[in-house]
Amino acid sequence: MRKFYFTIVALLFSAVAFSQGTITGTVVDSDGPLPGANVMVQGTSNGVATDFDGNFKIDVAANQGTLVVSYIGYISKKVSFTKTGAIGSIALEPNAEELEGIIVTGMQDVAKDRKTPVAVSTIMASDIQEKLGSQELPEILNTTPSVYATKSGGGFGDGRVNIRGFDTNNSAVMINGVPVNDMENGAVYWSNWAGLSDVTSAIQVQRGLGSSKLAVSSVGGTINVITKSSQNPEGGVIGATVGNDGYVKTLASYSSGVLDNGFSASMLLSRTGGSMYADGTDFEGYNYFMGLGYTAGDHSFEFMVTGAPQWHNQRGRATSISTQILYGDGDGEPNRKYNESWGYLDGEEFTFSGNYYHKPVISLNWSWDINDKTTLETSTYASFGRGGSLGEIGEIGGVRQFSLPRTSDGLVRVDDIRDYNSGIAVADFNNGNPREQIDGLFVNNSDLNANSDNTDGITRRSSLNSHNWYGMLANFNNRISDKLTLDFGFDIRTYKGYHYRRVENRLGGDVYQQTDDRNNPVGEGATNLFTETYSGSQPWWVFGDIDKQEKIDYYNIGYVNWLGAFAQAEYNFTEDITGFVQGALSNQGFAREELFGTAPPEKTDYENIIGGNIKGGLNWNIDEHHNVFANGGYYEKQPLFDAVYLNFGNNLNPDLTNEKVVGFELGYGFRSSKFRGNVNLYTTSWKDRFQSVTATFNADQPDEVRGTANLLGITQVHSGIEFDGRYQVTNNLSFSGMVSIGDWEYKDDVSATFFDNDQSPIVIDGVEQSQTLSLDGVKVGDAAQFTAFIGADYQIIDNLSVDLGYRHADNLYAQFDITSIDENGSLKLPSFGLADAGVSYGFAIGESRLSLRLNVNNVFDTTYIAESDTNDFVEAGDDTYDGINVSNRVFFGFGRTWNASFRVNF
Repeated sequence: MRKFYFTIVALLFSAVAFSQGTITGTVVDSDGPLPGANVMVQGTSNGVATDFDGNFKIDVAANQGTLVVSYIGYISKKVSFTKTGAIGSIALEPNAEELEGIIVTGMQDVAKDRKTPVAVSTIMASDIQEKLGSQELPEILNTTPSVYATKSGGGFGDGRVNIRGFDTNNSAVMINGVPVNDMENGAVYWSNWAGLSDVTSAIQVQRGLGSSKLAVSSVGGTINVITKSSQNPEGGVIGATVGNDGYVKTLASYSSGVLDNGFSASMLLSRTGGSMYADGTDFEGYNYFMGLGYTAGDHSFEFMVTGAPQWHNQRGRATSISTQILYGDGDGEPNRKYNESWGYLDGEEFTFSGNYYHKPVISLNWSWDINDKTTLETSTYASFGRGGSLGEIGEIGGVRQFSLPRTSDGLVRVDDIRDYNSGIAVADFNNGNPREQIDGLFVNNSDLNANSDNTDGITRRSSLNSHNWYGMLANFNNRISDKLTLDFGFDIRTYKGYHYRRVENRLGGDVYQQTDDRNNPVGEGATNLFTETYSGSQPWWVFGDIDKQEKIDYYNIGYVNWLGAFAQAEYNFTEDITGFVQGALSNQGFAREELFGTAPPEKTDYENIIGGNIKGGLNWNIDEHHNVFANGGYYEKQPLFDAVYLNFGNNLNPDLTNEKVVGFELGYGFRSSKFRGNVNLYTTSWKDRFQSVTATFNADQPDEVRGTANLLGITQVHSGIEFDGRYQVTNNLSFSGMVSIGDWEYKDDVSATFFDNDQSPIVIDGVEQSQTLSLDGVKVGDAAQFTAFIGADYQIIDNLSVDLGYRHADNLYAQFDITSIDENGSLKLPSFGLADAGVSYGFAIGESRLSLRLNVNNVFDTTYIAESDTNDFVEAGDDTYDGINVSNRVFFGFGRTWNASFRVNF
């Protein structure tokens, strides 16, 4: 209906204009035509919209003048004409400030170009839809400064991302301004959000402390994913993608537009399935999104629900280079697809490492324009996460699953494990001895002492990490004058997390014996022989009762309450100088309930910890081309849950202290009709970190003890310089690039206190054992400290374009066991460079548009190490690969992959 009205109005404009001629042209961005862009004659109301091919035709009353071309999410452009006729292509560039035109109602923290004094990169929906393909959502950020995103184990949704050397446990991830980091450990599991790429309007990355008003712990930066709104224009999309290894994705969406009664709706459904690049990584995932909007006078409401139920098989851990070479083609090169976590059971793929989860998020956003100067925005939300991970538990003859003899191609012999568990002798399992029965049953368990010959059987278990999460955000915005704007608000959250294990498959065993619940101990009258199994492949229903599920190994509940308040003042000193200062104060309350480890079950009191931050910045637009900015801030960041209660018990940390974060940043920007560029310098100091890690005390000594180590007072300093830019050579050709150089190091030595596997302090001669670790000057691992990218986009002819990109990563160090650091420091991995390419073609079909896309990632099939879990240096006589000791457990990056897609917009 809106398109019909617009057409009638355009015709009336044409009829009344004193026409001297007609101008034709095409409006494009870096990826091709922009349908629906506005083309106006400056100083008049004469305007038209581009068609589905980006073409326009406008009658003008004079043979000279200026056209103003605009499109939501892009910088408006003025184009002069001195004659009528064809004017050619007009290229628009994305603009972060224009994001306000596409965001949903409710809380938002969007940085504005040449106004908000922070380092920021924004990826628009067009780039995500075109170039992401079958990659993980965080990987689209790899072309922005100081970001290192990998696929980790390579399972569906297993990607991870670091910003300026900090992982997402210590950087904020938000969806429409609502934080989604786990409230216990800060983690973000991208498999829970695998469908976000379908509904994303833009992703904005604010590096450093950022400008978010919320009391979020954004040490490295803030990733804000802005989803589609119910108020999208009327229309829809049907699309499909196919790729390597049987990857298939289908989707359909529709938006009603805003109806005459003020209501609007937007819906999307998609399914993705197949296998990832690595062997044994089958998966299936769905995505749904529904947005309902209503506008009445000064009030706007947006109700949204989105979720992505999925299951996927994984590579459970990194594998040594030597093993990957062993199962290669015999040419000394590693088998990059090798996965040690799977095999076949009765001819079907069976994994000992997988994940299944469903985490729907429901939100109601309300915006009230109280008057022309005052606005109240609120977001009320709830999340119900259900699911967990698959793994193995138990041993055969004292040997765990991953160390048992394998097939000739390195697969787990699952059929043989099932046979052994059911009493059949297997020649090379447990020295060929068959399994013994206990009271006529083949009993699986995890306690070596429960069976005299140490043959306790191997079981596939699920480790559950479910939660109920409720929250509310509110922001009161008051534009006191043309110069001063004040914001006040609060952030309330409550979280309850359930942690336990259950039996997923006994693999031939008759029962599973629970040996860890002190409230149901082994012995006469105990009811600890379980026969129930639970499938983890369909995690759709999130409201089921977990109380009656049979639990093994551990069962505890974590409670986190958060109450935060924030305020911000933004002041325009002049038309060109803008500054802000903001502060936040929060109380985080932590409690833990132990249902297995104590008899009777015990819940702690809440441990309340006060934290907060203060930060500010200033931006000066020197002229229309140049601007400079500076910002700084200080955080008192509450520790994560595992630092509050130690050693997997109700043991309150006696040395509990807030982490201290100090950050400073300077930036410079340049804007012209052809070139946009930014330079940023930053430094971030992060002190008083606590970390609990798996460790071995007196390794390789007669009194060796395996357990954990608690590390106190860790300090990291991350400094660097960043550059990014884009150059529009012609209307058809543009280049983009970035370079980031980081220097991320640990500072000062650290004290470690050791505990055994029973979580008791290791005591020798009456003295609790501790150790000073020489961390001063050691490089921070797990993210490349030097990254660079150069890309080119070229429109060959109307509707046909190609793009090429090359990314280089260097100064990448291993993610090491911090207790094993010696004089060698951290292991530097080989640098690598990857090339990607894509081609797009689109054309109109009636009033619809068909878009075709082909992506090829890692065009040259480069072999590279994306990450290492170990820190083994080369010693005399050691075998090496690319200069690295082959004993290191690493994940190689994916080889050449491809995907092809089509989309029909109607």
